[in-house]
Amino acid sequence: MPLLPPGPAGSANDNANAANATQPARKRAWASWRNSLWALPLLLSLGFVLGVLAWARNNEIDERALQHQTMISDALSTEAQLRTKLDDELAHLRELASRLQGQTPSAATLAAQPELNAGLRRLWLSVTWLDARNRILAQLPAATEDQRKIDEDGLSLHLTAPVLGTGPDGADGMLVVRYSPALLLKRGVPWWLSHKYDIQMVDSADQVIASSVDVSVRLAQGPRPSYRISFPGPLRASPLTESALTDAGLELTLRDPPAVTTRPLALVLIAGFLPLIAGASWLLRRQVRQVSRAESAWRTEAAWRQAMEDSALVGLRARDADGRLLYVNRTFCDMVGLSAESLIGQRPPMPYWPPDALEELTARNRLNLAGHAPREGFEARWRHADGRPLEVKVFESPLVDAAGKQIGWMGSIIDITNAKRLEEGERRQIEIMGNNARLTMLGEVASTLAHELNQPLTAIASYNAGIINSLAKLGVTDTAVLGALQRLGQQAAHAGRIVQRIREFLTRREPQHELCELNLVITDAVALLGRELARAQVQIDLRLDPDLPALLADAVLVEQVVINLVRNAADALQARPQGRRIEIRSSRSASSAHASGGVEFVRVAVSDNGPGLGGRSIETLCAPFYSTKREGMGMGLAICRSIIEAHQGVLDVDASVSGGARFSFSLPLHTPELLATHNGESRDD
Repeated sequence: MPLLPPGPAGSANDNANAANATQPARKRAWASWRNSLWALPLLLSLGFVLGVLAWARNNEIDERALQHQTMISDALSTEAQLRTKLDDELAHLRELASRLQGQTPSAATLAAQPELNAGLRRLWLSVTWLDARNRILAQLPAATEDQRKIDEDGLSLHLTAPVLGTGPDGADGMLVVRYSPALLLKRGVPWWLSHKYDIQMVDSADQVIASSVDVSVRLAQGPRPSYRISFPGPLRASPLTESALTDAGLELTLRDPPAVTTRPLALVLIAGFLPLIAGASWLLRRQVRQVSRAESAWRTEAAWRQAMEDSALVGLRARDADGRLLYVNRTFCDMVGLSAESLIGQRPPMPYWPPDALEELTARNRLNLAGHAPREGFEARWRHADGRPLEVKVFESPLVDAAGKQIGWMGSIIDITNAKRLEEGERRQIEIMGNNARLTMLGEVASTLAHELNQPLTAIASYNAGIINSLAKLGVTDTAVLGALQRLGQQAAHAGRIVQRIREFLTRREPQHELCELNLVITDAVALLGRELARAQVQIDLRLDPDLPALLADAVLVEQVVINLVRNAADALQARPQGRRIEIRSSRSASSAHASGGVEFVRVAVSDNGPGLGGRSIETLCAPFYSTKREGMGMGLAICRSIIEAHQGVLDVDASVSGGARFSFSLPLHTPELLATHNGESRDD
């Protein structure tokens, strides 16, 4: 089959594979480069040595160039000073010739001239007076053995000046001064140049004409730097010729040349330095390899440890001796809902501590840092970043460094929130099942009692009606007796209705809602308890709202709720020696109208000035079979709450302004229109 060209998907896959393949290659190249870093000091040292040598070489070249420029400048300066010296001597000679004009040539005449003596003290070796035919007329000083020895020691040069009218015939003569060029160099060159250079005059054949030192420099100058400058002009080897030495030159040789930078000692030091650097680099290379292997092993171990810590279901935290967080794993961060960056470095109080438990957790943390944490762990209540509570169990153990010194504490944290919730749910489920079983049994007992009590109550009502009829036939008109019998019948009928309603309520039947006056229900309940409250010396204060509308409720059951709440308040007031007071208040709850979708509520509050609640909540007080009285069954408030909730109301409890307890319940307020609607819906159903 022919191969199809790859499409866009295939190209994308190829690019991804190529990118994935280049990543290991880049990592290998990076690792290879890192492993070769040991050679970097050697390369840097070699570069440094080469740089120093290059700098020294360039510095030497610059110094030589500067030295050469300096020698040129000094040579020109020396030439100028020598020329100036010769010009001065020539001027003195001409002055002497002008004074000898017209005088008789003789040695005495020459000797009488002060210029002659001054010249001999300066530079002149001898002065010769010649006539027009170059014959010697006079000479000072005279030629002696010493003078001949001086003449033989070196070359002498001459200066000449004409003397007018010196012969017998009036012809002109000539003065010839012979001087030593070596003496010229010694006396005509400044002292600082003489100390710095060896100065000599040479000709074109490199023959030394004169030197500032006794030994010929050219025989011993060796590699010392020197510079030669042409010095023609006033130098004349013979007084009889007018030509000067045109090939003469002035040569300056540096007496103490500067030390060469790259001398053998420096080369030896560099040669010794390089092997040392090479050896150190080799040792560094071995050390780097060992460190690389150790680092690779450490990274592998750290990756394994990090993977194990992140996969652990237990939160881990490390703290120093002051409680500052040093380390947290990912499970711990997920547990409290905070990142590791925001937790590391935090001190107590921690951001995951609930504000209402700061004191307790601070005291617990202080004990833990002091080493008093229980080995079996302890439970604590924390808070997630989103605000939900956490139940955790914490185990603390010492945190020891590599030197065996304790530097803090290592904690293992287990989230037991779900376990606590399940445990609480199971406990409540067991309680609910037990309470339901008791309620079922109580319902059966109440149903049996209601069934059994109906017959006596019916018999009482029948006998009461028979007695009333018999008394009417006998013509008895005693109003007290007849009123008592009528009230007896009413109470028997009311007791029958109560028994019937409670039986229906316990058998899960709906309450019989009807329009009733809530204030009337309250006054009837208080009237039934009138004698009991009077014996208990309890004062009833009724604060009923006269404008309350009719309420759609089961009046018999609501009346039993009021009776139960008033009786409980009276029982609580028995602990008070005097001033026992119960306040019953009814009102319309306007604040709940908007929150309940337009349905208003009426509220009944029963307050006392007794001992109060003692920190108990409505959940605790309304729990089935929970009672604060020894003879109590613990069913009164539970049944009251069930009755109120069956009416879609709420039973609540709080502290009263007089210091006691205030039990209140709210019932929805239905208008007649709503009642008609409710009845219509019931018929439709």
